[in-house]
Amino acid sequence: MRFATAGAVLAAALLAALPAWAASPPEPHAILADVGKIVSGQGVDEAKAVEIGGIRQWITVRGRDRRNPILLVVHGGPAAPDLPNRYLFEPAWADYFTVVQWDQRGAGKTFRLNDPQLVAPTLTRERIVEDGEELLAYLRKTYGKRKVFVLGHSWGTSVGLQLAVRRPDWIYAYVGVGQIIDFKAQEAEGYAWTLNEARRAGDAEAVRELTAIAPYPEADGSVPLEKLNIERKWSVHFGGLTHGRSSYDVWENAERISPDYSPEDFKAIDEGSAFSLPKLLPDLLASDFTSITRIGCPLFMFAGRYDYTTSSAPVRRWYERLHAPAKRWVWFENSAHMVYEEEPGRVLVHLVQDVRPIAERAGDAAP
Repeated sequence: MRFATAGAVLAAALLAALPAWAASPPEPHAILADVGKIVSGQGVDEAKAVEIGGIRQWITVRGRDRRNPILLVVHGGPAAPDLPNRYLFEPAWADYFTVVQWDQRGAGKTFRLNDPQLVAPTLTRERIVEDGEELLAYLRKTYGKRKVFVLGHSWGTSVGLQLAVRRPDWIYAYVGVGQIIDFKAQEAEGYAWTLNEARRAGDAEAVRELTAIAPYPEADGSVPLEKLNIERKWSVHFGGLTHGRSSYDVWENAERISPDYSPEDFKAIDEGSAFSLPKLLPDLLASDFTSITRIGCPLFMFAGRYDYTTSSAPVRRWYERLHAPAKRWVWFENSAHMVYEEEPGRVLVHLVQDVRPIAERAGDAAP
C-alpha cells in the first residue's frame, strides 16, 4: 500500500508539472547537460580555459571520484574536437576515470579564445606535442597525480604517441585508437580497399574518380589535398570511417544537441578546421613513426576491424616489433575508425579491465 501511495504522489507531481513543461519544453542540450552533471561528493566537473604554450586552451575535467586516475583524451582531425560528442561515450568512463577533454591549439573552443593571427606561426604538431607536455604537468600538479593515462585518436595518436615516448615517467599507459604510424603506407592500403569496394559495388562514378587520382599516394610519396579529399569521399561512403554507414552525418547531427557546445562554438569548429588543416596537413602527411622501436610505458592499440581511414596492417607490423613494458592489441569487430562511438560498451570494458588496473596496482585508483 505504501508503494501504491508513493506512486500516486509521484504521478500527481508529474501531472502538476506537465502544463509548465508542455508550454516551454527544455532544449535537448539543456537536458543532456543536466543529466550529465557530476553531483557526487567526491566528484569533479570543471570546464575552463588554462594557460598552455602561451595561449588560452579549453579543457573539461569530469569524474565521479577524484581518487580515480586521470584519462587525457587527445582528439583527432586535425582540429576535430571530441568534446561536442563526448556525451555519447564519456559518462560511463567518468565512473572509473577523471576524463579530460582538450580542444587543441587551433581547434574548437581554443580557436575562439585566441587571436588566429598570433596562433598561426605556432601551429605545428611539434608545438601541439609541447602543449600536451605542459597539460600533463598541469594535470599532475593541479589534481595531485603522479601519472596520467593518455588516449589518442587518429591525428591525436601522432601527438599522444610522442607524449608517451617523451614522458613515460608521467604516463601510466598510452592507448592508441585509429593509430597513425606510417601515413603514406596506411593511405596506400586504404585507397586499395576503397577502389576494390567501388568495383565490387559496381559504382562506376566511384571507380572513375578513384582511378583518376592514381597513383595514390604520388610516386614521390606525397598526397595532394585534392586527391586526399576524393579518397576520403569514397572511403567514408563505403564504410571505412564508420562501419555500416555511408556518411559522417550521424555524428555531426549528434553534435547539434551537445551539452558542451554553443552555436558559436560549432561555427568555431568549421573555422578552426579551415584555419588549422592547411597548416598541420604537411605534418600529418609526413607522419612516419616506424623508427620508434621502444616505448617506456605500457601501450594498448584499439583497432577497428573495418578501419580504412588509418588502416591497421602497417600499424600491426610496427606493433609486433615494438618493445614496451607491456602491450596489448584489441580488435573491435564492429567498428571502423570511430571506435569509441561505434562500440562504446566494449571500449569501456577494455579501459576498465585492461587499462585502469595499471593505476590500481600502483595504488592510484579509487577502490
